[in-house]
Amino acid sequence: MSKEVITGSEALMRALHNEGVKTIFGYPGGAIMPVFDALYDYTRGETKWFDHVLVRHEQGAGHAAEGYAMVTGRPGVCVATSGPGATNLITAIADAHMDSVPMLAITGQVGSRGIGTDAFQEADIVGATMPFVKHSFLITRPEDIVPRVAEAFHMASTGRPGPVLIDISKDAQEGLT
Repeated sequence: MSKEVITGSEALMRALHNEGVKTIFGYPGGAIMPVFDALYDYTRGETKWFDHVLVRHEQGAGHAAEGYAMVTGRPGVCVATSGPGATNLITAIADAHMDSVPMLAITGQVGSRGIGTDAFQEADIVGATMPFVKHSFLITRPEDIVPRVAEAFHMASTGRPGPVLIDISKDAQEGLT
């Protein structure tokens, strides 16, 4: 029995679908573009799994995901790129934390070899959000995406609900599982 080989971004789409995600709020950028490329294929036609709401600012994506979670009772999902895109989510993440709102924030990150080097648009979003999340994951290997998404949804929804951050390096998004 052979295992299907897919990209990390494709694995992310499948993992989100398996968690029952219907709507994703986000704003594209360079370090998250592989995820948006995969998302595009699942927002139309026979493979329409998601509605994607393109916001005008990353903070809007975070607050929209927060509002979605409050209305539906399911974790809201927001997506942003690295650096300033990711840091623009912090206010919404902090608000979700204070109001006990289940939310999954997915951010792109520079390639794993560039992490910690002050690479272009690199920001330590895991460290920056530490006071405001139940947990953060920095994913640098594509095979870690699916189990971390399942774990993140469980954490966001159980006990005191709250936000969980998944930061995925660009090479993990592009890599094969």
